[in-house]
Amino acid sequence: MAEVEEVIDIIFYRPLAFLLVISVYKTKIKPDHLTLAAMIMGISGGFFYSFGSYPGCIIGALFYLLFNVLDCSDGQLARIKKNGTSFGRLLDGIADYIAAIAIYVGIAVGYSSNPGQPPFMVLIVAMAGISIIIQESLVDYFRTRFLDIVLKRKDTYAVELEEYKNEYERIKNQKGKGFYRTVVYIYLTYSKIQENLTARKKRARFINTTSEEYFRKNRIIIRFWVLMGPSAKITVLILCSFFCRFDIFFWIVIGGFNILAVLLWFIQFQIDKSFETLKK
Repeated sequence: MAEVEEVIDIIFYRPLAFLLVISVYKTKIKPDHLTLAAMIMGISGGFFYSFGSYPGCIIGALFYLLFNVLDCSDGQLARIKKNGTSFGRLLDGIADYIAAIAIYVGIAVGYSSNPGQPPFMVLIVAMAGISIIIQESLVDYFRTRFLDIVLKRKDTYAVELEEYKNEYERIKNQKGKGFYRTVVYIYLTYSKIQENLTARKKRARFINTTSEEYFRKNRIIIRFWVLMGPSAKITVLILCSFFCRFDIFFWIVIGGFNILAVLLWFIQFQIDKSFETLKK
């Protein structure tokens, strides 16, 4: 649905990703290959950011741009070839976090290697990273809930979480499943954090409304939630990279996006309260 899509994805990243998908569609390349390629691009971007130089900033930004294009392409290829897997979905999420960690660690190393930089900048980088995790957890939750209710589908999150819990128990003691087991464990840990941030267990079951009413009351606020999506942050970081002004990006994330997240959370809470609630 257009309401839950980032505008920058629709007009820029996904068209580029589609061109890539068309070029590899008839090859043996699988969605997981594109996911791993995206992760490599993200790690490479972090490596060049760590130089702390202007050329390093430019090259790092280009690699991060390639990361996002590839990140948009794996899902497209999976849908076209109809060969997506549960593991592929998990791997996609893990690759995003590995790439993000590489980028921010690279920026922190680049700052620390340059004389004259404020000593607290590494702390600012860490604060920005934590802020991004919280913000994107909120965006992911409210976007998924919006789609579940409006499209009258089952609780996607709950179904997948139960599926992966069972899968983890199945492979927990199996030999040769170390990487897969680690990926599933990271997903379950992330889901636990998301539950704590959104009070998911307590709130989702109390919303009692029609899909039409829910859509009417949430169609505007969901667009504001999506403004804090990952592609928006990646684009802002890339633009700041061309001027080597990462400080601007960090203050946008820590200041602007956090303020927006708090305001949206409060407004969303009021909207949720406006629905008729089920009695315990």
